[in-house]
Amino acid sequence: MAKRKGAGGLSNLERFGGTIFFVLYLLLLPLAAGPALDLAGKLLGRRIPETMGSALYYYGLFAVTAVLFHRLLGKTTRRFLDSPGPALKTAGIGIVAYYGLSELAARLGRLFVDRSGNLNDSAISAQIGNAPHMTLLIVVFLAPFVEETLFRGLVFGGLKERSRLLAYAVSCALFALVHVWQFAVADRDPAYFLLMVQYLIPGLTLAWAYDHSGTLWASIALHAGVNALSVLAGMV
Repeated sequence: MAKRKGAGGLSNLERFGGTIFFVLYLLLLPLAAGPALDLAGKLLGRRIPETMGSALYYYGLFAVTAVLFHRLLGKTTRRFLDSPGPALKTAGIGIVAYYGLSELAARLGRLFVDRSGNLNDSAISAQIGNAPHMTLLIVVFLAPFVEETLFRGLVFGGLKERSRLLAYAVSCALFALVHVWQFAVADRDPAYFLLMVQYLIPGLTLAWAYDHSGTLWASIALHAGVNALSVLAGMV
């Protein structure tokens, strides 16, 4: 018997299992990754470098995402292969919009909190010097694949048929939250939440790329391109 489809082209299994995985990814896994890495190091009798731990973490996320959303990924890949030109054009337009609007959002953010710079760019710059190839793999391929499948494929796609406006609002808000809450908890400084404004425009642009093109590979390409440019900037 064929699986019943859920909202946004998701099967019921993808919606149910994906929601559980997404909650774990959003709230639990970032906190559990460090202790799990320390435990693995003790069991192996050697210290596991932080960059290697990050790679293992994202490889695990990548594997779970690919298996859990294989049906959605198959559909979005076929759509891309049927018409790759418009999807790539959408990604190109998105990169231009991303940088223009993100600069505006960053300036607005600095009006509310006395911190400069993008947290994501700062994290990339801190890692690129220690392990450039590993960092490149994570931020240009693994992270965009996982994040776009979850935030755009699951959240945006799951809400779009109910309300396009709701899909944009929720996916953008959660995308912004996941990039700042760990800093707020680690430093015990709720002012970090004000920096969510820096990620609302990127989240909006990525959601638009998926919505406009109809394929996750447009938003993945956009996300990967932006991260690649951030890596190059960090290497200069």
